[in-house]
Amino acid sequence: MVNVARQVEARSPSSGVNQQGVRDHNERLLLSMMQRLGPHAGSDLAKMANLSPQTVSVILRGLENDGLLARGEPQRGKVGKPSIPMGLAADGVLSIGLKIGRRSADLVLMDFLGNLRSQLQTTYRYPMPETVFGFLRAGIASFQASLSRAQVNRIAGIGIAKPFEIWNWSETIGAPAEDLDQWRDINFAEQIGQFSALPVFVENDATAACRAEHIFGKGREFRDFAYFFVGSFIGGGVVLNHSVFEGIHGNAGAFGSLPTRLADGRNGQLLDSASLFLLEAALADVGLEPSRLWAQPQDWTGFPDQLEAWIEQAAQSLAYAALTICAVIDFEAIVIDGAFPTIVRDRLVRRTQEAVSVLDSRGLALPHIIGGKTGGNARAIGAASGPVFSQYLLNTHAGLASA
Repeated sequence: MVNVARQVEARSPSSGVNQQGVRDHNERLLLSMMQRLGPHAGSDLAKMANLSPQTVSVILRGLENDGLLARGEPQRGKVGKPSIPMGLAADGVLSIGLKIGRRSADLVLMDFLGNLRSQLQTTYRYPMPETVFGFLRAGIASFQASLSRAQVNRIAGIGIAKPFEIWNWSETIGAPAEDLDQWRDINFAEQIGQFSALPVFVENDATAACRAEHIFGKGREFRDFAYFFVGSFIGGGVVLNHSVFEGIHGNAGAFGSLPTRLADGRNGQLLDSASLFLLEAALADVGLEPSRLWAQPQDWTGFPDQLEAWIEQAAQSLAYAALTICAVIDFEAIVIDGAFPTIVRDRLVRRTQEAVSVLDSRGLALPHIIGGKTGGNARAIGAASGPVFSQYLLNTHAGLASA
């Protein structure tokens, strides 16, 4: 039997502490709870966080004065005064996210609720620093011109989601090695500092996508899950105890490097059998323009044979990968998303579910295999989440679980 997704209520991150001198922790805790669970009355937050009502009241008042929270409509109960739910203020924090892809770059302006206020995209044959940083500079200017002075002052920073060692992929994406090698010694903070004083946060693109799913997608339902993001190259991330886990070397969730057996019997990696560059190559082989995969809005009709063959191959590989990683960590779910239309994601997820159901899974409980919610914008949204997460939300894996 194929496991299907359960309807699971959002889970609270954890509880707080009442000691003096830890207000920053408790502020982050309450903001994290409201981000995950939505607006709540102070009394409810106090119970969920294991904090005194007085402590929560003081913190909420301060956060409201700082413009980070907004009051909801009074909620009348059976007895007593009506409670007033408090939630994140959309304009309380703004952030900018840049996704550097192998075929395109996306730039977003995101508010505190995760809504995208503005979005820009540029495409290219392969990324060059001057192209990407020029796009970022112009985009920041465009975003700021559309905002009030007060809103500009609310921008928390710039998050960058970039591929791991992009200079090593010249042969696969058809770029001169000497061109991509320019990325090897790039200092992002220095480059961006030439035209913006905003703080810069840089992370792997698949990790950023996982963070977006963790904060705004299925992370609301599952404590622990493995995440696959299918882009030009497949990557992923790991969420443990309500937090993205990167590992001591940053390799956690580097699922593209998982060893696998390729269709022709050779040994390879998951990225060699479940990445979109393979579909690009299949389109080029029959004389179709591969760049149509990245054009917005996405329209993947017109090549059903190549798409079906790619889905079948990718699903088989994802099924083996899912079973492999669940033999190491007992994940609640495997979440699959990518830079493709929703209908393609749904077909890939369904075929992966079917493929997992017929594998030899002795000794294992099959995981729930489900589609993600953040879609093709996951990497840019995750990048924009970096400044917000670093400055306002709580990294549960680093200490919340033990609080």
